[in-house]
Amino acid sequence: MPTLRSHFHKVKRDQNKVTTVYLKKGKEEPVRRKHPWVFSGAIHHLEKEVKDGEMVQVADIKGNFLGSGHFHHGSIAVRLLSFEESLNPLEAPFWRVRLQNAKQVRSACGIPKQGETSAYRLIHGEGDGLSGLVIDIYGTTAVVQCHSIGMHLQMGLIRDALVEVFGKELIQIYDKSAESLPGNYAKTIQNGVIWSAGDPVESAVVLENGVRFKVDWVTGQKTGFFLDQRDNRQLLASFVAGKTVLNTFCYSGGFSCYALMAGAKLVHSVDVSAKAMELTAENVQLNAPFNGVHEGFTADVPLFLKSSDQKYEVVVVDPPAFAKSMDKRHNAVQGYKRLNIAALQKVEPGGILFTFSCSQVIDRELFYHTIAAAAIEAGRNVRVLHHLTQGPDHPVSMFHPEGAYLKGLVLHVG
Repeated sequence: MPTLRSHFHKVKRDQNKVTTVYLKKGKEEPVRRKHPWVFSGAIHHLEKEVKDGEMVQVADIKGNFLGSGHFHHGSIAVRLLSFEESLNPLEAPFWRVRLQNAKQVRSACGIPKQGETSAYRLIHGEGDGLSGLVIDIYGTTAVVQCHSIGMHLQMGLIRDALVEVFGKELIQIYDKSAESLPGNYAKTIQNGVIWSAGDPVESAVVLENGVRFKVDWVTGQKTGFFLDQRDNRQLLASFVAGKTVLNTFCYSGGFSCYALMAGAKLVHSVDVSAKAMELTAENVQLNAPFNGVHEGFTADVPLFLKSSDQKYEVVVVDPPAFAKSMDKRHNAVQGYKRLNIAALQKVEPGGILFTFSCSQVIDRELFYHTIAAAAIEAGRNVRVLHHLTQGPDHPVSMFHPEGAYLKGLVLHVG
């Protein structure tokens, strides 16, 4: 495991001399409506050259202050953190207030809940006013993942604010940003524990609605677990008692464990990753005993759906993002359509399909029409029972609708 790190990249500049980015006439309106992204095409000129990750001020063409945030040479040129000139993201109070506010929002939603749920998202990027930052809490460990250089440059302030806001509730803070940062910068950093009140640990068993999961933030995907499906996993539990269930792209077996705990008689879990199937098997055992039978398959999901003759009363399709940019959207739509045609053919008449997309460039309407097209081609009579999204610990800013990345449908398949 990487050793405890006490050093951070330093922002070497006079904090009182922040460069101003001037926007073209008319391009200031999205910022006035508090959209947190400034695209490169909206920029008229920069007061002076800046490096990736530097804090800048954004102004209209007349020089009126609009906001401040991190600069990056790319399509999204500025990720805004503050729309008030008095709130300085380079100072400790800004971070303490933002983290305290985020903690209060989760508390208002009943998260965490003693004896039931100990894992949740504390900071969800733009939804919490901190574009480029994710912080997940796993019991007494905070896992921080930065998606922008500017955010990672603030890691010292983030660490200190977490310690101050959580106090003895936290035992360690783990930085897992190497996988999520731009390539050249990412090569200069290493994942590892950046603060600890005891011996560093690599994993923990957490609770989610009373279901147990082992989370490994060192080797696991993302920060170690997919927390955004908590409410949808709980909903699945209401459909599965005494039924056969297929969970595809299962990763660590989240939907599978909920199904078994809710009384499913048979659960098949499928993922192409052998590591994922090991995690699934471990999590299934953590929740034993139960009455149902579980079997895992290390296999490519489309090939599994094509080659298996078995049908199920409940099928879950939760694939990774098929598209991360607009130029790949068409191919992604075709991929979702083919996948859902195959999945619909595996559902028993009168059965249920839970189907999802986490591709941000596939909006809710496009996803709906894609699944409708799949149902037509599969020749199935389908009714929508639920429209699904991410849980409340993944909030969406009203001014940044792009944050509603997770789309899901619960379908009754005739």
